[in-house]
Amino acid sequence: MFTGTALFDLLLPGDSRSLKAKRGYVRPILAALRRFEVSAAEVGALDLHGRAQIAVAVVAAEARHVREVLDSCERLVAGRPEAELLSVRRRLYGEDD
Repeated sequence: MFTGTALFDLLLPGDSRSLKAKRGYVRPILAALRRFEVSAAEVGALDLHGRAQIAVAVVAAEARHVREVLDSCERLVAGRPEAELLSVRRRLYGEDD
């Protein structure tokens, strides 16, 4: 069994000056990520307008599959026109961890 996590740090548009506007940008990203059958949630920068941190977690039998899913998630987030991907931190955990 292998698990993988990714933490995406996002810069949101300047008009996300309220938490309601911020949610309007974050929710569609989370919904799109969940189509990859991953757990996804906003986990950081909760009180900062204009910034968001989204975490993704996946579990699979093979490390290769975990990497492929995280790659797909990263491409999706990077391709979203409404948010700028500032950084990604990824981790892969195996049976020995």
